[in-house]
Amino acid sequence: MIPFLLKPLIKDYIWGGTRLRDEFGKESDLERLAESWELSCHHDGESVISGGEFGGMTLTELIKLHPEVIGENAARFEYFPVLIKLIDARDNLSVQVHPDNEYALRVEGEYGKTEMWYIVDCEEGAELIYGFKEEISKEQFRRAVEENALLKYVNKVPVKKGDVFFIKSGTLHAIGKGILIAEIQQNSNTTYRVYDYGRVGADGKPRQLHIEKAIEVTSLTPAPEQSPAKISRIGGELSVQKLAECEYFTVRKFDINGGQLHLDSINSSFQHILVIDGEGELFCGEKRLFPIKKGSSVFVPAGADACYINGNCSIIITTV
Repeated sequence: MIPFLLKPLIKDYIWGGTRLRDEFGKESDLERLAESWELSCHHDGESVISGGEFGGMTLTELIKLHPEVIGENAARFEYFPVLIKLIDARDNLSVQVHPDNEYALRVEGEYGKTEMWYIVDCEEGAELIYGFKEEISKEQFRRAVEENALLKYVNKVPVKKGDVFFIKSGTLHAIGKGILIAEIQQNSNTTYRVYDYGRVGADGKPRQLHIEKAIEVTSLTPAPEQSPAKISRIGGELSVQKLAECEYFTVRKFDINGGQLHLDSINSSFQHILVIDGEGELFCGEKRLFPIKKGSSVFVPAGADACYINGNCSIIITTV
């Protein structure tokens, strides 16, 4: 089976902006394009195959017909293991936490969420919340939430384009306004909000908080320090960074500068390509499949023939 393009599911949240439409070519009638779910088999929003033999099918439907496309590493999970998003935060996201697998499966009936963020772009002075400044007790955490003083305890981190954050389940966090990220995460949509800046939803009521659950699952120690992803050069026209590696996903970023990136045929995992800048062309063997550009989302099935990309572009490739 040859690679194919995916059409994302768009989410409209009150903090979202318009950059996913204006700069990444995402199509939607929604006013705000807060998130585009680029690779998703989640029941809250599924990717749809664009064009080709299976055009119009959801990715889940294709996997039911041809389970081999995900590869043996992904097949060991009860559910498709990965969800990939682009997120445009025009305003601050809520301060939140995700549970681990044990708690989420027991309480919510789905996996927990460990995730990683790649800062695709950000405004000058942008910052995010990553854990606590110092260790606190559950009683202090609860009191800080009740007294509307939580922001005094959180660790605020200035960010720049190209920064990487690995957010383990249980880590308190929030994306700050003016940040656009690529998020690679476990296939889960369970989020516990603990602070939302006093905002109201479309119904005019304050958005739901999940304080008791958050207190149960949040790690109350400072989050580990993040190390910059090292850049390795493969000749003068190609560079690669390993952004993250865990049991759920391995993520690498490639910069192609007029050269050619070869993607070997592998049976162990699918490969997902997310283009975050520039443009190029995807070939399989000697056959030109289709052009790719900023915002393109490509699924390369496990066992597909070796492919390559020509062009000038930056891409994020995720495997399991």
